[in-house]
Amino acid sequence: MKNAILLLAACAFTTASFAQTPETEVKVRDNGTKKVVTKTGKTNVGQALENTADAAGNVASKAGKKIKHGAKKGTKAVKRTTQKVGKKTVDGTEKIEAKTE
Repeated sequence: MKNAILLLAACAFTTASFAQTPETEVKVRDNGTKKVVTKTGKTNVGQALENTADAAGNVASKAGKKIKHGAKKGTKAVKRTTQKVGKKTVDGTEKIEAKTE
């Protein structure tokens, strides 16, 4: 069974490699200059794999940015809370000292 799957995978890769023959086009611009463009001509399978990889990369990137943003918000909230508590502590201490005098 493993040999059959391995053989099938090898055939798929060799077929895909033959399908990717590069094509060369020469485009002439409006100003008369020429541009040589080489296309690799990906197979449907190859293009689908690349699209899937790009989509996964985009999702991971967006998730990372959201996590970073959430961490920043949490840090700011902790900082504000700490400042409020510190200010209340100072005010409370001053009131107690004023009463004891």
